[in-house]
Amino acid sequence: MGVPSQELNARRLRFLKGLEDNSVAIVFSGYPKILSEDEDYKFEVNRNFYYLTGVEQEESIALFIKAEGEEKTFLFISPFDETKEKWYGKKLTIEEGKEQSGIQNILLTSSFNSRLEAVLNDEINPIKNVYFDDSEELKIGSKQYVCDYIASLKNRFPLKNYVSFLPLITRLRMVKSNYEVNEFIKAIESTRLGIRSVMVECRGGVKEYELATTFSKVINDDNEYQGVSFNTIMASGVHAATLHYPNPLGTCKQGDLVLMDLGAKHNHYCADISRTIPVGGKFNEFQKVLYEIVLGCNKAVSNFAKPGVTIKELNDLAIEYLSSECLEAGIISKKEDISKIYFHSISHHIGLDTHDLSDRSLPLEVGNIISNEPGLYIKEKGIGIRIEDDLLITKEGAEVLSKSIIKEIDEIETFYSLGKQDGKRE
Repeated sequence: MGVPSQELNARRLRFLKGLEDNSVAIVFSGYPKILSEDEDYKFEVNRNFYYLTGVEQEESIALFIKAEGEEKTFLFISPFDETKEKWYGKKLTIEEGKEQSGIQNILLTSSFNSRLEAVLNDEINPIKNVYFDDSEELKIGSKQYVCDYIASLKNRFPLKNYVSFLPLITRLRMVKSNYEVNEFIKAIESTRLGIRSVMVECRGGVKEYELATTFSKVINDDNEYQGVSFNTIMASGVHAATLHYPNPLGTCKQGDLVLMDLGAKHNHYCADISRTIPVGGKFNEFQKVLYEIVLGCNKAVSNFAKPGVTIKELNDLAIEYLSSECLEAGIISKKEDISKIYFHSISHHIGLDTHDLSDRSLPLEVGNIISNEPGLYIKEKGIGIRIEDDLLITKEGAEVLSKSIIKEIDEIETFYSLGKQDGKRE
């Protein structure tokens, strides 16, 4: 389950290389947020911290020091607390922290402030820059956010230069390693199994939430309860015309389409897939026309994506394709009307977050993983169609990582006609 030490060490070396000399970088894992009077939200580790350490434990801190040609990394974790362990479970020991992170310098969080102040007060090797994660919602204490902590450091050490490291780590996270690509493939395979099970259960009279629950159970059985990448969208009929349809309480009706936008996680790497299927297993003629337009756009984008192309250029292609095809089919009366039935971007970067850190102005490069998600939404007709794949940018162009998840009309209809057997494309 853990990230290999070799992978983590390589990430930390690239991170340290991107820091200016005579600098420190402080990376917090985060702190649970209050849900109600007696409960917290499920803790989600700060993904930048996880990317650099492989540790998911709250109230942990990584400290990077780059001074006088020497680079050091420290990890600070919570001390053992017998009472807390009885209530909330086991925390990492120092030895476990070393094994999980590959970092050998591990101390208790109680010593973090004194260690940092000693470094910042060092007059022999003076630190000029303090790098930090300036994410607005990063909570690091019961009543403290990272911006509060940095403000306090500025008061105590006003002559230092305080710099966000988000631009640096964004560039690092945008380019996926072979390890990360393999994690994606595992997440996509779990997603495929979940979608197949949804297709088996999709019939007239079933509730949208029943299909969403089926997906969740299947992927959790397959990926050891790692959960979904994001809240599953399971939208039938007119509900599919709402992009982020939030309340799957509707009943699927024979002849309607069901749009599912969903994904499984594997070690926090997020599959993000959309498929649209007919309740009852057969598309009607109008549904086929719309579906083939969306599918054609999906294929055109996959074929066009390559190093050097920007996401804006992909979206321009999608708009031109959809508007031309819809105009020819008589779905719109002029090309400008496409904005009424296609009103989102074609793509975003995917990684440790479904909408991963990225600089969308940069051209694509080898190792990027992006979504490819054209759609058409006609509320008046009670229809919404989206077909989304995950693309890996390669030297040759783009590889469709989710190609095993069926999307051709004949494949989908055959899946149903053969008694809903395995829908995997051979």
